[in-house]
Amino acid sequence: MSIPITPETKVGDLLTAYPTLEPVLIQYAPAFKALQNPILRRTVARVASLAQAAQVGGVPVRDLVAALRTTAGIDDDPDEPTRAQPEEATPDWVDDARVKVTIDVDQLLAVGEVPLVHAQRALHTLGPDALIRVTSSFRPAPLTDALRQAGHRTFSTPYGPGRFHTYICPKACPHPRTPQA
Repeated sequence: MSIPITPETKVGDLLTAYPTLEPVLIQYAPAFKALQNPILRRTVARVASLAQAAQVGGVPVRDLVAALRTTAGIDDDPDEPTRAQPEEATPDWVDDARVKVTIDVDQLLAVGEVPLVHAQRALHTLGPDALIRVTSSFRPAPLTDALRQAGHRTFSTPYGPGRFHTYICPKACPHPRTPQA
């Protein structure tokens, strides 16, 4: 079975169709080494796209897709659109003083746990003014995409070499009040 390899291709579908591409994916996005865990492979790989994998790896999606296509023996499509990731300004709701829960994604993945499950649990326990801070060695795009689809606000920012903080604001979380002039 072969499938097209595009930014929208799900990692799980890719690895089912082309199991030999796993080392290439891991080379570009080392965090995806966790997909060798069968539980994570059934969960994360099912929802994560190659565009998200590229974001996690901090590489242009075009480079990742091209490398996978080349390794699979598929001609690269020069007209394939790329997704630039513009830098976002820090939203006004991001405030370290409001962080009530911190989740270490790398630590969870190392023991075969799914970070999204931990984030969802924490969201149910937070008050309306509280935030979650996720620390990781990559931008956790599958996590943030799933949370945004559920109506929560997220923001990721680098805080050191190869380190990211991702802030999660529950959908019930109000924006900070703007001081009156």
